[in-house]
Amino acid sequence: MHKFDPKKIEMLLSEDRKREIDPVKYLKEKGLRDGMVFADIGCGPGFFVFPASEVVGKDGKVYAIDTQQEMLDELKKRKPSKNVIVLKSDETKLPLDSSIIDIAIMVFVMHEVYHPIDFLKEVKRILKPSGRLIVIDWEKKVEENGPPFEERLPKEKAKEFFHQTGFKGIKTNSLNTSHYEIVGKR
Repeated sequence: MHKFDPKKIEMLLSEDRKREIDPVKYLKEKGLRDGMVFADIGCGPGFFVFPASEVVGKDGKVYAIDTQQEMLDELKKRKPSKNVIVLKSDETKLPLDSSIIDIAIMVFVMHEVYHPIDFLKEVKRILKPSGRLIVIDWEKKVEENGPPFEERLPKEKAKEFFHQTGFKGIKTNSLNTSHYEIVGKR
C-alpha cells in the first residue's frame, strides 16, 4: 500500500482533474450549504477545501485534514480563507471533537488506508447525527492514471466497510469510467 507522493502535488490541482469533477458544483449537489461544517479528510493541497470554503461562507467552517505535512504546507501556501482550519492527523485519530461535521469527504483516500474499519469508525465519530460521509475513489481496473491496479479498492469492498461500521442509507454510484462514489449517513 502506498501513500500519494507529495512530489507529484501539482497533479492534484490540475485542470484535467477539474474537468473530471467540478468541485463547487459537486459539493452543492451533495447538499453543502452556507453555514455548514465540512471536513476534507486527506485534503492534499486543497482541491475541495477552497471550493468548500466558498460554499459554506463566513458562517461555515472547513476542516482541512491530512497525515502528510507536505500537503498541508502546500495548502497553507495557497492562503486559505479564515473559515479553513488546517489540521495534521494520524491515520486512525482525527483531531476533532465528536458530532461536529455536517459533511465529510475523502477523495482518493480509502485505497491508502491501512485500517479501514478503525478509520471509518473515527470518521463516523466526528459526524453530526445527521452527518454524511462521501468517498470518491478509483474503480478497480487497469488504466494509465491513478494508483496501480493491485492497490485499488473495489467499490463492493469499500461499501462493505461502510456496512461494517454502521453507516446507514449507503449509496454507490459511478462518477465516470475511472471513479466511484459511496455516500453514507451516520
